[in-house]
Amino acid sequence: MKVLFIGGTGNISAACSRRAIHHDLDVYLLNRGKVKVPGLEGVTCIKADIHRPEEVKKAIAGMTFDVVANFIAFTPEDIRNDLELFTGKTGQYIFISSASAYQKPQSHYLVTESTPLANPYWDYSRDKIACEDLLMKAYREDGFPVTIVRPSHTYDTVIPVSVGSWEDYTLVDRMKKGLPVIVHGDGSSLWTVTHSDDFAKAFTGLLGHQQAIGQSFHITSDEVLNWNQIYEAVAEAAGVEPHILHASSDLISDVADSIGMPGMCGNLLGDKSLSVVFDNAKIKRFVPGFVATIPFRQGIRRTIRWFEAKPERMWISKENQLLMDKVAEKVMNR
Repeated sequence: MKVLFIGGTGNISAACSRRAIHHDLDVYLLNRGKVKVPGLEGVTCIKADIHRPEEVKKAIAGMTFDVVANFIAFTPEDIRNDLELFTGKTGQYIFISSASAYQKPQSHYLVTESTPLANPYWDYSRDKIACEDLLMKAYREDGFPVTIVRPSHTYDTVIPVSVGSWEDYTLVDRMKKGLPVIVHGDGSSLWTVTHSDDFAKAFTGLLGHQQAIGQSFHITSDEVLNWNQIYEAVAEAAGVEPHILHASSDLISDVADSIGMPGMCGNLLGDKSLSVVFDNAKIKRFVPGFVATIPFRQGIRRTIRWFEAKPERMWISKENQLLMDKVAEKVMNR
């Protein structure tokens, strides 16, 4: 099977690329060629910028694929470009959407693929919904062979918390120095974090899956944790005891706005402040045998080892540092 991954070297997509290679698929990666990831030897690299459609058109001239999966499409304009580029050139197009597109706040705690898509808090999520709408319109009207996949909080080379880190090492650095870290609410709301290697198991099962055309799926772990447990697991992996301070999502968002981090409102109020439990029955029907097997306590150890393997990965975000300092000051001065 000949598959093209647009991106293919990121936090989620690298694991999917490795697993596709492991299953002897003919893997092509279309990206700018700036990121080198171990374990991707043997792929065919197509060097082009997906945001320059004419450049991509030339790079893939005369080529067709069984599957095209775009991991870095975020806006309707991205989708319009892909529809022009890949109509008639692929048997399946997989759009990586986001589980944050699901209704916020939810009308039911258990999220299925039938949960409405609506997020009034986060532009990122509304753009993903608009992308899905365009693709499903193309499927209904023109037979464009789309499959939609919605990851939730998925990690490998990022630290998957709500406040304090993502691609940076700031949260762990603060924990090791005994500085306060911030958990939204009282830390008791429920959440799911999924290791990219587990995500890749289900994702590769959808590649070339005829019955998946026109369908949407979320792919997550079945492990449900509260946010206190998530931060405690990060601290345990770092070998320290965390100094946790709790603050309301509104307070964190207000402070973030005041220091020029407006996206925090969407990140919290439009996603992580609410308890979310995912029903993975659908993906398990389509990919029999799929089960997530990496518990967070184990996976986050791997992630921290990855950060600490190279000093340049342990960079500190001044924005995250300032946000936690400002919120901690307000909480402690109440």
